[in-house]
Amino acid sequence: MEFEVTRDTRNELLTRREVDFNLRFDGATPSRMQVIGKLAALLNVSDKNLVLDSMKTSFGMTVLRGTARIYDSEDGKKKVERDYLMARGIPKPTEEGA
Repeated sequence: MEFEVTRDTRNELLTRREVDFNLRFDGATPSRMQVIGKLAALLNVSDKNLVLDSMKTSFGMTVLRGTARIYDSEDGKKKVERDYLMARGIPKPTEEGA
């Protein structure tokens, strides 16, 4: 996977960074958790403060375009972000006996 950050702006009002990126990959489209992990490592931030907003691919292309928001603190993230966006990509707990 090869990341290219196309836009990185600071939003002081909401205490966050807004990042647009392109991701080149081989094979299957990477999962949200893989993208969050790689993006957090590339930008040297905690994955708990990162929210992956969108991931879009074009048919037949191995390029993914996405947007992410990186908050200064977890409290700031909880105040602003919608619950369903924070829950996306987190593995669901497995039920025992199923």
